[in-house]
Amino acid sequence: MIGRLNGKLVEKQPPLIVIECFGVGYEVEAPMSTICDLPELGSSVTLFTHHHIRDDANLLFGFLTTKERELFRVLTKVNGVGNRMALTILSGVSIGEFVRVVKNDQWQQLTSLPGVGRKTAERILVEVRDRLDSFNENFGIDNSKVNVQNDAILGLVSLGYKKNEAVKFVEKANPDIYTSQEIIRQVLKNVLSKDTD
Repeated sequence: MIGRLNGKLVEKQPPLIVIECFGVGYEVEAPMSTICDLPELGSSVTLFTHHHIRDDANLLFGFLTTKERELFRVLTKVNGVGNRMALTILSGVSIGEFVRVVKNDQWQQLTSLPGVGRKTAERILVEVRDRLDSFNENFGIDNSKVNVQNDAILGLVSLGYKKNEAVKFVEKANPDIYTSQEIIRQVLKNVLSKDTD
C-alpha cells in the first residue's frame, strides 16, 4: 500500500493532482482544503495518501496532514459515505468545524454540502459520535474549550433560547473567554445592546 508520496507537483486540476516521483506521475485526488494549500507547480510536495484498491480501479487520495487523512478514513467507514462524499465533506468543513458539528448535533451544516442529504448527515453524526472522545485527542481539539461552549449553549437554552440560536450566539462569542458563565454574560450583553439599538 502507498502511504506517502514525496515528489514534484506537475499538475493541478481539482480534485485531481499529479505528483511526479522518480519519473512516474501519480494521479491523486485531494480535498480542496489540501489543494488550496499546495505550492506552485514544479515545487516539491509531500502528501499522506490513502490507497484504495477496487476490482475496477486503483485509487490514491492525498492529504497535506495525517489528521485530514484520518478524518477521511473515519468518514469512509460510515454507511453510505464513499470516497467522493468524504472528499466533499473535507473540502467544505475544517476538522475543528466537523468536530463542533458532531458535538452540537448540527446535521444541517452537512446538508449544505453537495450530495449530502439529511439521512446521510444524521447517520454521519450518529456513527462518528461514539468515537468522538478519542477523535478529539487524535485531532488535537481542545476538549475543555468544546465542553465550555457546550455548557454555555445548555445555559442559554435553559434561559429560553432555541438551541440553534444559542449555538450561533456562542460561536460569535470572544474565543479568548474560558468559562461558560463569561460566554453567557457576553451573549446576553450583545443581545441586550441589539435590542436597545
